Amino acid sequence: MSKHTNISIPAKIVIGKDVLELLSSSMYLDPLTIFREYVQNAADSIEAAKAEGLLSKDEPGRVDITIDLAATTRSLKIRDNGAGVPNGEFAKRLTAIGGSLKRGTSARGFRGVGRLAGLGYCQELVFRSRTVGDPVVHELRWDCRVFKNLLSDHSYQGSLNELIQDVASVAELPHDGWPEHFYEVELVKPVRIKNDLLLNQEAISHYLSQVAPAPFSPDFRHGEEIKSRLSEHIELGEIEIFVDGAEHPLYRPYRDDYACNESKRDRFMDLEFREIEGRNGGVCAIIWLLHHGYHGAIPGSEGINGLRARKGNIQVGGSRIFSEIFPEPRFASWTVGEVHILDEKVVPNGRRDNFEQNAHHSHLLSRLLEVGEHIGRMCRSNSKVRNRIKAFDFAELTIDEHLKILEQGAIGSAAAETIAEDIRGKMHEIRKLTESSALGEADRATLTKRYAVLDDRIATAEKMAEVSDVLTRLPEGEQAIVQRMITLIYDCSANRIAAKLLVDRILARMGSS
Repeated sequence: MSKHTNISIPAKIVIGKDVLELLSSSMYLDPLTIFREYVQNAADSIEAAKAEGLLSKDEPGRVDITIDLAATTRSLKIRDNGAGVPNGEFAKRLTAIGGSLKRGTSARGFRGVGRLAGLGYCQELVFRSRTVGDPVVHELRWDCRVFKNLLSDHSYQGSLNELIQDVASVAELPHDGWPEHFYEVELVKPVRIKNDLLLNQEAISHYLSQVAPAPFSPDFRHGEEIKSRLSEHIELGEIEIFVDGAEHPLYRPYRDDYACNESKRDRFMDLEFREIEGRNGGVCAIIWLLHHGYHGAIPGSEGINGLRARKGNIQVGGSRIFSEIFPEPRFASWTVGEVHILDEKVVPNGRRDNFEQNAHHSHLLSRLLEVGEHIGRMCRSNSKVRNRIKAFDFAELTIDEHLKILEQGAIGSAAAETIAEDIRGKMHEIRKLTESSALGEADRATLTKRYAVLDDRIATAEKMAEVSDVLTRLPEGEQAIVQRMITLIYDCSANRIAAKLLVDRILARMGSS
């Protein structure tokens, strides 16, 4: 039997420089996520300012994103009018790795690493702040070029603490020209990624309009109702975000309609709310859904597709975060709605691209299956309706082509009877389509009306079934020959519309000769 010997854990734990690389470059693979991190921190700071009375409850929190594209001064600044960081705590709080003071509070960010998001994406990362009563502005500057060089230098054996000492510096700036309370992040000389994505006003606006706690547009008729319902359960903490001096703040991308494709738009018809009970009681999540025609996948460029997750009114993950709840994953992109999570134990993971896996998250997913099935039924039902309407359209087009040939009066009686028989068969088909249980009352009424128009047209065509005036002028033998030739033109043509145009020209030429 082996004997175990207890060995003490070292009194001083070694934390190497590579930890900082993991927390910066490896955590934020999508460059645009740095905007989410900094706006999230801004939203928390603005809420703190309101709690401290620095901003009134009705005074909007504001975030200004300033873009400088000049080659010599390329930069990006994100400034908020939140509470700011006091001079006396600035250096300590902004050089701390993890251990955020927000943990255990209602704040959105609580791990204390989000501010490092910009380290891998610029030459210098700068933080500036002050709060009411501070005599100066404090500035922390990270030299990201030195930081990256030391990370890749195998001969550098400095600890995490030594690395920060070597790449970061703190300075005091005169208070003149600075707001009384604020917090600012500046990325100096951002790296050029994907057509300078980090300085692309349109891309930044499109991204933040989806993930940030921005208000709904005044032009969105359901916006106030959604806001009112959600406000019964959570503090939305909406803020105004101005990108590069824009006249108006960013609004969420939801509108009364959306583009299905380049040529077709669909309108939102109904708004539905649902509540999910928590694992231990209470309300776990509030869901709102916008119902529409369910014509297919909504283009990602609209910024509204998917059942999206939000915690603290900040989006977690992307448009397909809940794709597993649908009977068919493709239905995720047919959906428009949000799940606002209230359960404190359903926690976003470090990258905020999903949630920590635990029993409360599993409970949420299990309850969301009902929502997925509900939407799946609507997608399939509307797909059946569209298929029936398409079948009606196709049959109606065929009948129309046949009727035009009969109305032309240029084919033989036998061929005319064959076409008439085809028309009767198609009419029987579309009659059954108008009676389909899959159709709603409005669609059934529309198709029934279209059927009646065709039926009247057929009755009229049967009464007027005469040989063309042009052919009646011909001797009986020649008339039969011409009718036979025209019948062959239709029989041999792959395109009956083109064939009819040809026959029309033949008859016109015969009539003028």
